[in-house]
Amino acid sequence: MIKIFVVEDDTDLNRFVSSSLRNAGYDVVSCFDGLEALGKMDEEKCDLLLTDIMMPKMNGFELAESVRATDKTMPIIFITAKDDKPSKMLGYNIGIDEYVTKPFDIDILLMTIKAILRRAKIETEKEITVGNFSMNIEERTATLNGEEISLTVREFDILFKLLSYPKKTFTRSALMAEFWDYDSSTTSRTVDVYMAKLREKTSQCDGFEIATVHGLGYKVVLK
Repeated sequence: MIKIFVVEDDTDLNRFVSSSLRNAGYDVVSCFDGLEALGKMDEEKCDLLLTDIMMPKMNGFELAESVRATDKTMPIIFITAKDDKPSKMLGYNIGIDEYVTKPFDIDILLMTIKAILRRAKIETEKEITVGNFSMNIEERTATLNGEEISLTVREFDILFKLLSYPKKTFTRSALMAEFWDYDSSTTSRTVDVYMAKLREKTSQCDGFEIATVHGLGYKVVLK
């Protein structure tokens, strides 16, 4: 059974979300601050982290950073009243998967969780097929209508990442950190150039497109 950690200091909201998740068939661990969550993660497996930002002892940003230091792939969703752009950019730069603003519809939250868990499963697969386009990470090949297309190593890795998490926004700085490491010559313009090349090479793909998220970065949108 999939285990979800719910980290929320509002007792009533924590109980409501935890109960809704249990009714949906998930195993739930309820925590009321980031430190408590980290302690329980040492003892129990966590498949998805659902956390508030503003909490005592350890806030959601600090919790997400601590998790990402040891686990790069576990899905993380922020549920928060902080709807400002700097908070969203900080969250996405840390590596969260989704940002849900309070107040939220519990049914939409459940659908979001289901979609993110599906994306996480896709990333563990060796091959991704979307419409008339396929990528095989073991063979390092990309085919369009059955014909192989030429991608550089970095283009392949970026596109595979985007397709593994459709609808997830990746900031330019997050992409720079992951795919250019500490190359001091890399700028946000470098990322834009790569995205322009990927758009050109995948322009005939009928299952997705690479969309610009104004002021943040890029994401794949399924058609």
